[in-house]
Amino acid sequence: MTPDSPWNLADVWELVAELMPDRPAQRSGSRTITWGEFDRRANALARDLVDAGLTQQSKVAAYLYSCPEYLETYAAAMKAGMAPFNVNYRYGPDEVLYLLNDADAEAVIFHATFAPLIAEITDRLPEVKRWYVVEDGAPVPDWAIPYEAVAAPGGDAPDTPWGRSGEDLVLLYTGGTTGMPKGVMWEQNELFLVLGGGGDPFSGLPPVANLAELRGRFEAAINDPPFVFLPACPLMHGTGQFSAFIAMTRAGTIVTLPSRHFDPDELWRAVDEYRVNAVALVGDAFAKPLLSELSDHRDRYDLSTLLLLNSSGVMWSQATKDGLMKQLPAVTIFDSLGSSEAVGMGASVSAGSHSTPTAEFSLGPGVKVFGPDDVEVEPGSGTAGFVAVPGHVPVGYYKDPEKTARTFRTIEGIRYVLPGDQAIVRADGEIELLGRSSAVINTGGEKVFAEEVEEVIKSYPGVLDAVCVGVPDDRFGQVVTALVEVAGGHQVARDELRSFVRARLAAYKAPRVVILIPSIGRSPAGKVDYARLGQVAKDTFEQAGGDESRTLVATDA
Repeated sequence: MTPDSPWNLADVWELVAELMPDRPAQRSGSRTITWGEFDRRANALARDLVDAGLTQQSKVAAYLYSCPEYLETYAAAMKAGMAPFNVNYRYGPDEVLYLLNDADAEAVIFHATFAPLIAEITDRLPEVKRWYVVEDGAPVPDWAIPYEAVAAPGGDAPDTPWGRSGEDLVLLYTGGTTGMPKGVMWEQNELFLVLGGGGDPFSGLPPVANLAELRGRFEAAINDPPFVFLPACPLMHGTGQFSAFIAMTRAGTIVTLPSRHFDPDELWRAVDEYRVNAVALVGDAFAKPLLSELSDHRDRYDLSTLLLLNSSGVMWSQATKDGLMKQLPAVTIFDSLGSSEAVGMGASVSAGSHSTPTAEFSLGPGVKVFGPDDVEVEPGSGTAGFVAVPGHVPVGYYKDPEKTARTFRTIEGIRYVLPGDQAIVRADGEIELLGRSSAVINTGGEKVFAEEVEEVIKSYPGVLDAVCVGVPDDRFGQVVTALVEVAGGHQVARDELRSFVRARLAAYKAPRVVILIPSIGRSPAGKVDYARLGQVAKDTFEQAGGDESRTLVATDA
């Protein structure tokens, strides 16, 4: 570690393993992996990565469902001074190929379920030196190394000539305003500090100054019960992953659910069985089914250890928040405003009888809202601006200096990240979020770039033009809705169009609502009025009674 960038997450986690080797680090179903086992398994994988020829800051992909191996993969890469990154397991072959190539992946750890997809693209990924397969009941390919055979024997961490430092990267690949996935480059020192620096804002525990102070804090808490955290959202998402990092830096236990489909009963049973203290989720897509289960079967579960529900990535509805507070009166609900690039943008806290209105957030330290010409928006002015976050921010986007320059900017001598969130500042200093200005649809926490889906739809037989917008939805926040202009005499069947898109893109990007429109109404320059078309889509959908099962025809287009 260097004096200017001292924090590397591997150092922190090795300290936990040294002091509390028998404490559970990972729990999933019947599996329990102690901190000592977690450390030695990650060591063994790190050593094999080095033996395979990976070097300083080589990129290591986690193409996995949430499981203990996920965080072992990250720990192994960090131990070896390499850069781990996430792969969205909902992606199709072309999307996975793009991401692995963009990241310069040299090793990929994947569940056996994904072997057929990977087999389609391996010949176009010559830079990958190791494929590790995690068994999950699907056939195991003979071209991949069994993960368990490498990790199970354990071992010591490799002694590499380059070592590790706080400047080592974690890449967080995210969809969003730029279409194709982009890799947000977080230095580990900045990531550790923005995630609390070893402190706990809920209990008032301050950040630590150095590893020696953290050691003393851990030693004083050796006999305390661990903080138990359950990410309901996938570890491939920043919300789940970064929340898990926070719990691990507190010497906590991470609980992952064996099921690959969200099951509210499974989650509440896990909270009961493992005495979970905190759950991370993403808006109403998770919260509404959880509330429904509690409303019907509250007496099934002992949730007395649960202290915190944390949501990030998408706002949840006021009714859902209020319902959860009624069912769980002792639980604090923390609504985090942020993104892969901008952690700590703002927060909304509800507890006891106080429920903070949805979309109202208190700004994080130093966060500002800038209007035209980068002039700070005056509170109470009603002027909309872009939220800007200073402090511990990423280096930028991997291999993309143009996007980096647009998003990470220096204003009045301070470097900010402006991820594209628009807001107004009320007279009391609180902000009211207006949403993204770009054509991004946020469905259940997944960001869908409209133009990417539009290009696929426009290749469908008989389609002249298409625009995708988000229509409000109680559970998912928004649903992908396609407005389609067709040539004379052609018809578009909703289910057939969905299948067409699903064959080319991740399933969640396929439109759930399909609306025929006489004309998209592009400007002479080819511009699209997304606001107008969004309203047309909303009105048409509502007049059809929310019917998703058939192709609709636009009203008042």
